[in-house]
Amino acid sequence: MTFGSVPMAARDAVDAFVSTHEHELIAFRRHLHAYPEISSQEVGTTEAICERLRVAGLDPIVLGLGTGLVCDVRGPGPDGSSPFVVLRADIDALAMADLKDVPYRSRRSGVAHACGHDAHSAIVLGAGLALRHALTAADITGRVRLVFEPAEENVPGGAIDVIAEGWLDGASSVFGVHCDPKIDVGTIGCHAGPITAASDLIEITLTGPGGHTARPHLTVDLASVAAQVALELPPLVAELASHLGVASIVFGSLNTGDAPNVIPARALLRGTFRTPEFDVWEAAPEMVESALATILDTTGAGWSIHHRRGVPPVVNDAESTAVMADVASFVVGGANVVDTPQSMGGDSFAWYLQKVPGSYARLGVHDPASSQPRLDLHASTFDIDERSLAIGVRLLALTALASLASLEPGGRNES
Repeated sequence: MTFGSVPMAARDAVDAFVSTHEHELIAFRRHLHAYPEISSQEVGTTEAICERLRVAGLDPIVLGLGTGLVCDVRGPGPDGSSPFVVLRADIDALAMADLKDVPYRSRRSGVAHACGHDAHSAIVLGAGLALRHALTAADITGRVRLVFEPAEENVPGGAIDVIAEGWLDGASSVFGVHCDPKIDVGTIGCHAGPITAASDLIEITLTGPGGHTARPHLTVDLASVAAQVALELPPLVAELASHLGVASIVFGSLNTGDAPNVIPARALLRGTFRTPEFDVWEAAPEMVESALATILDTTGAGWSIHHRRGVPPVVNDAESTAVMADVASFVVGGANVVDTPQSMGGDSFAWYLQKVPGSYARLGVHDPASSQPRLDLHASTFDIDERSLAIGVRLLALTALASLASLEPGGRNES
């Protein structure tokens, strides 16, 4: 599978489409940004994507969930049941405020595209539309399936539903990109092997009889116990996991009590468990429960734990990553293709790679001329340099073409 096998007519068609429609892709991304929708509520987003695909003469299919969609882009001639290439985008937004001062700032209070899913959607849409022209221009027989995944921000992610509905059955490879505000626009990060961490949700409920703050020794001082769990559980779990690898627990929510003079009868801690190693992820529920029992043994508090399994690490296939890096070198120049370190963030793209080989790239979106700091994902003023959209479209469209070329007689996926 090499980029050199992509016909020049197909490359030219992709470039021509992007040059002509870049302004439209930017406008589409801004529309999604202004009207974000949280996980499983992406009705307007789904319809906007469907409408643009139908205008191009394509036939999108909305997922059984009611949000999210898939759409096949076919070359001339029958492809029968031959393998196909998948390009994936996630479409949901986050439940948080958008604090940017831009015309396309979120118009929905408490909802924002602060993770780049609006950009991912515009890029895969653009890649699909570009491929519609490229496949015909180069007379390429084959099929590319566009997947617009809902509810990625909810664990275990909408990928589970996409796969359960059978949309990856028969796929030869899957590719995607994720915005990376830590690297400059015009830079693409590629890496074979793991690039994200496994991520689970943990919810711990503590109970006690409650009482008066004047007499904490006569009851279970639940606020203090909750604080003890928050402080002691992360290092204890890390120690228990150390023979297998790295484990991290971080609590993002701790709620207990309402009155200053009442010891509460209930406390709730919610956080995430993360690890870059698959073996640690598999052992996580037992390790966390054992550590929690040790901490609470002498406190007198009752407890329960709900360990909700999330996603495994994203593990990029070496051969698929090689072709993506080859295409990236063509799109941005070899010096601008960098190795991307493994992140402790989680991503439901991992589920696709459990089923078929593929690769997930980091797309640089930081404006190097900007005086603004390099914000992290989920920041309240997160934004992108929109030149990255055209780069992402070229990267995914040309990678799909290179993968289709490998399905010709003699390619690794010949069937």
